[in-house]
Amino acid sequence: MSCSSSSASEDDEGIDSYRKGGYHAVRIGDHFAGGRYVAQRKLGWGQFSTVWLAYDTRTSKYVSLKIQKSAPQFAEAALHEIEVLSAISGSDPSSSKCIVQLIDHFKHAGPNGQHLCMVLEFLGDSLLRLIKYNRYKVLELNKVREICRCILVALDYLHRELGIIHTDLKPENILLFSTIDPTKDPVRSGLAPILERPEGNTIGGATMNLIEKKLKRRARRAVSRISERTVSLGGASPKPEDRKLDGIDLRCKIVDFGNACWADKQFMEEIQTRQYRAPEVILQSGYSYSVDMWSFGCIAFELATGDMMLTPKVGQDYSEDEDHLALMMELLGKMPKKIAIGGARSKDYFDRHGDLKRIRRLKFWPLSRLLVEKYKLPEADAQGFAEFLSPILDFAPEKRPTAQQCLQHPWLNPRNVTQSEVKNKSEVEKVNVGMSNLQIRVGK
Repeated sequence: MSCSSSSASEDDEGIDSYRKGGYHAVRIGDHFAGGRYVAQRKLGWGQFSTVWLAYDTRTSKYVSLKIQKSAPQFAEAALHEIEVLSAISGSDPSSSKCIVQLIDHFKHAGPNGQHLCMVLEFLGDSLLRLIKYNRYKVLELNKVREICRCILVALDYLHRELGIIHTDLKPENILLFSTIDPTKDPVRSGLAPILERPEGNTIGGATMNLIEKKLKRRARRAVSRISERTVSLGGASPKPEDRKLDGIDLRCKIVDFGNACWADKQFMEEIQTRQYRAPEVILQSGYSYSVDMWSFGCIAFELATGDMMLTPKVGQDYSEDEDHLALMMELLGKMPKKIAIGGARSKDYFDRHGDLKRIRRLKFWPLSRLLVEKYKLPEADAQGFAEFLSPILDFAPEKRPTAQQCLQHPWLNPRNVTQSEVKNKSEVEKVNVGMSNLQIRVGK
């Protein structure tokens, strides 16, 4: 959410946190850092901050302005993120490592306190937004490869060169270079910068804007309910057309380093957003760079299929953590006993034999078969993708490949095979069914 054009969810931050220690109320046209940055519009928000599109009057470029809540704990978190981003930007002056660049930082005094502010390069939509735009459908594997390469370049730089673990890798924290909708991009749309506060834009404007948004959301929900009732009563619901992703720049950068840490200076045991959390984090058996690789594997699966790989839930007699571990095993096979019983919290979930205590019956559906049977990927494509993903999702953290090793994997570097060659090879295979020495590896 650090610098996206449209990373906020439909919900907003609400007005309750605009108080002492909370958010700073920003008005369009407000000046920051002695007039260098001018607020243009809100891009998004998080539990710690709001993010605004701003115009840098010194460089004549659009930037993202992240304004932290003013309470001490939020200021401390901002200082930590500034420290990490400064180390990243200082070692990557050409901005070639697929990680967001910190441009500036400063303090801004307001009615709710003193707020630490970060100025970051302006980027486009998040991968989550891309997945939603694609209507949670299967994404062409060549496009998945393109995105994966960028993420791995960033992780290789973080891990191997800087010794940093991101610890919260997920689609929301990876932003495209540009927006999906060109009209949302201030440069491509030819947007003229606002340099002064528009008339009538008073301090109450921020509050009124939130109220208007809530009213609009209620109206949309009402329309949606009416549409659903019409369909249930036999009315026709138009089938949405498939959206074309051609022309969208799929290069991307990793953002949001608020929870990042140096590998030799960790400060939290519970890290990662639930659906992208590695097994060693759940079991509290220690973690390193390989937790980011696990999250990357989950993201790659989600990009390719449109579905989160693992979505655990609380059951009647088991916890969300135990369900998470069960889902992992159903997809990836039984967890080795040594790993299952080796964590500080292993006894909460596993018996001494390495079996789950409360979820006894597992329904195994191996990754390669799932990709074919549920997501209808061609056998060769599913096999190649599964061969790439499976080692990344190894239960043993030390066995997972590094980002550098993944960048060398054959799946990321397929041979250039023309469509006519593929067709001819397919015809040969049909004629020579039974010839065991004939193998077709489309996309390998």
